[in-house]
Amino acid sequence: MRFEFRCPIYPIVGDTASDRSPLDLADQLLGIGLPLLQLRLKQTPSGRFVEMAAELQRRCARHGAQLIVNDRCDVAEMVGAAGVHLGQGDLAPAAARQILGDTAIIGQSTHDDIQLDRAIANEAVDYVAFGPIFTTNSKRDPDPIRGLEGLRRAALRCPRPLVAIGGIGVDNVADVMRAGANAAAVIGAIAAAADPTIAARDLLEQAKV
Repeated sequence: MRFEFRCPIYPIVGDTASDRSPLDLADQLLGIGLPLLQLRLKQTPSGRFVEMAAELQRRCARHGAQLIVNDRCDVAEMVGAAGVHLGQGDLAPAAARQILGDTAIIGQSTHDDIQLDRAIANEAVDYVAFGPIFTTNSKRDPDPIRGLEGLRRAALRCPRPLVAIGGIGVDNVADVMRAGANAAAVIGAIAAAADPTIAARDLLEQAKV
């Protein structure tokens, strides 16, 4: 079955955007009905990563939501997550598909036209992430900014569901959706907000273009 984003906001919870607990943040987002979350833990030891992923998978299951694990195909398999999101330096999508099976959701990050075309041509990839669209503080060494025009070009050439990422917030998410993204991945605009549920609702409202 072909993957589609059921919601224009794709929240990412983790250990880099704020001091807020990823599990507490996830609870708030699941509580307002968001159907898909990504767990991104860059600074967490593997043992704790597995514990948090397993607990978040249980909470997602209770809400009928899907969990995507960033980078770690092994963790996704261990906890029964819906899928994995792979960076350019991670396990190849075809190998992840062999491990996780035909029903798993596999996403891949891309940062330029060459990477985008490779992801499009890869039958193991269900959705493609493209960015950073704007300046982002969520990565220590971010790739060059692609901007809205770069996103428009990517959307025109990408037949797969396309999620934009990088510096997206309530003030620019509408522009991102108008540029052709199927969803917007959001980290700091939710995690660092005074009230994440209000921030998420505001993003959802602005994304409905």
